[in-house]
Amino acid sequence: MATLAPLIKDLALMLVVAGVVTIVFKKLKQPLVLGYIVAGFLVSPHMPYTASVVDMESIHLWADIGVMFLLFSLGLDFSFKKILKMGASPIISTMCIIFAMSLLGICAGHVFGWSEMDSIFLGGMLAMSSTTIIYKAFDDLGLRHQKFAGMVMSVLILEDILAIVMMVMLSAIAQGSHPEGSQMLGSIIKIGFFLILWFVVGIFLIPWFLRSTRRLMSDETLLIVSLGLCCLMAVVSTLVGFSSAFGAFVMGSILAETVEADKIARLVAPVKDLFGAIFFVSVGMLVEPKVLVDYAGPIAALVATILVGQGIFGTAGFMFGGQPLKQAMRCGFCMAQIGEFAFIIASLGLSLGVISQFLYPVVVAVSVITTFLTPYMIRAAEPCYSLLEHIAPRGIMRRLDSFGTSSLQPTEEENSQWKCLLRKMGLATLIYTILTTAVTGGMLTFFLPFIRRILPHWWANGVCGLLTVTFIAPFLRAMIMKGNKSEEFRLLWEQSRLNRLPLLFTILARTAIAAAFLFYICNYLARFNNAIVITLALTIIILMLLSRRLKLQSSRMEQLFRENLRSRDIEAQVEGQKRPAYEAQLPGRDIHMAEFTVPEDSALAGKALKDLQWRQKFGIHVCSILRGHQRINIPGGPTVLFPGDRLQAIGTDDQLTALGHELHDQVLPEDADIEKREMKLRKIVVPEDSCLLGKTLSDSGIRERYGCMVVGVEEGQKDLTSVNPNHRFAAGDILWVVGEKASLRALAAAL
Repeated sequence: MATLAPLIKDLALMLVVAGVVTIVFKKLKQPLVLGYIVAGFLVSPHMPYTASVVDMESIHLWADIGVMFLLFSLGLDFSFKKILKMGASPIISTMCIIFAMSLLGICAGHVFGWSEMDSIFLGGMLAMSSTTIIYKAFDDLGLRHQKFAGMVMSVLILEDILAIVMMVMLSAIAQGSHPEGSQMLGSIIKIGFFLILWFVVGIFLIPWFLRSTRRLMSDETLLIVSLGLCCLMAVVSTLVGFSSAFGAFVMGSILAETVEADKIARLVAPVKDLFGAIFFVSVGMLVEPKVLVDYAGPIAALVATILVGQGIFGTAGFMFGGQPLKQAMRCGFCMAQIGEFAFIIASLGLSLGVISQFLYPVVVAVSVITTFLTPYMIRAAEPCYSLLEHIAPRGIMRRLDSFGTSSLQPTEEENSQWKCLLRKMGLATLIYTILTTAVTGGMLTFFLPFIRRILPHWWANGVCGLLTVTFIAPFLRAMIMKGNKSEEFRLLWEQSRLNRLPLLFTILARTAIAAAFLFYICNYLARFNNAIVITLALTIIILMLLSRRLKLQSSRMEQLFRENLRSRDIEAQVEGQKRPAYEAQLPGRDIHMAEFTVPEDSALAGKALKDLQWRQKFGIHVCSILRGHQRINIPGGPTVLFPGDRLQAIGTDDQLTALGHELHDQVLPEDADIEKREMKLRKIVVPEDSCLLGKTLSDSGIRERYGCMVVGVEEGQKDLTSVNPNHRFAAGDILWVVGEKASLRALAAAL
């Protein structure tokens, strides 16, 4: 008799229970994440009255894989360019909220008398609001298309990104004896170095690879390649001292800049859902009822800390980000919960062995309670503002309302040409310094020992040095020359003689950086006299600057990088998916743009815009319709809606919300008798007293009156004869008719 591995039995138990519980939670309109946690609690060893998981070690391994794929999917939704386009407002809000809530969490941990590491990790957990739960709450409450919801989602995206950085920093802190400023600074520098290195190298290589193999990539192959790249980056990340989840996120963010990003996200979604479910079920397994009872006081205190803290500091953060008080309160009250990243940070602390076992179930309990309270907090924002408006002096309210709108007023730029030039030069110098450092380190660490086993010592050093200088020469030349022929450089040079010395200094400073690299390589390999090394380095730099081949090579590299970075934007423009540029000018006014999708079972499909009269009913303007790869700009009244159309509409929050309700409510009801709609084929003989006698097929009304279709007439041949619409029925005709069972019965009775 065949035996089944305990892991398969455990997975069967987990997935079946998770499926049943999530169906119940779906019926109750609660987040599925909570359903997974409850399912994990039911199958955990802490529940004596239900079947329990046996192989906990393997489950935790699968849960770690789930975290990796969750962050890989998060990276696919992330875009460096999107963050840069957000401006300073969401960045300021995010930093304020994370700093304040982290500090609150640390203080709360110290008040409870918990250890230093428990308090630090608790601060990290309390700082992370749940993107999934807030998005679901917006959807359920019909707020997703309102203006403040977009601001909240921007901050949540940044929080997710900073959560990755926080995980790396917490790992670095946990591996030391105690958190020090120099250690944290070193961790941040290390993160920045590898992020820029991986991103630049990834943007060079991965889009080129996917573009070269695009015709060979089926859905199955693309899925395997994507998951393979995810796991590869997770391995590389682990080798350099980061977590596997961090590497998975980085690879996802690199793939997010490719044309295939949307397709990869769609293919990876089932894998992410499976392993993500296992992760959240494993979270529920760690909930111990005894711990919840023993720590009921801290749980209640932490819930209050999150609700009050986010209500106050969340509002303040959005005000510092430039929002008026009422809008800031609506945004801040939405953030009052913790979710997925709190569990991931807690899992990190447990895997490193630096936090206490009780902290995990406490955080899960806090997350469950705050999740249930999220819709009520969102609804409470406006009443709280009204109450504050009623009890606070008018002068204070005017100052608070004007504080957000005036805190980020743009000021006139001084020396804009210098700022633009120095920004370009600084960014180029940073990127090429990191690339040069990576190539030099790789050659001296890995290639030099290898070549020394093949060639004599000095010959090996010479070959390694020559190859290293050859590889880094395009980077060094680009570092020195970038911006020297730009419009800003030329204008500053011509405007004043006083500008020329600083401009020359920028060239000399970058030349000194390039010379330092060459000096280090020569000194490392040759141990020559310093004067000889410096002379050799300067000679190589002069040769690089005079080389037209290196100039052409560095220009090609920059052009390839820009093309790869813009490939997804280009594809979006070609496919008609990129939203218009004027959208960025609307948020400063009372109106903004939102996108809606016509449901597949919409009762509005097939109707023209002039018949729907949305402009008269709601006051909105449909500016574009996206249909497949087609964009219909400024659609006219006769334009007909189709299922799946994406509508871009302009209006106020209330107007767009009303349109969203219209599209959501106007749907065709589900067919309750779907089983009775089966089509059948039946043979019917025309009797002598039939009402069809002497009538043609077109006059008979078989299709219109009974909903049936005559597909053939049997005339003794092997094959059926197709029916001529002018055929007149006679007694004894054998008809083959297709229709639903009830329709065929009604037709037969009528004949």
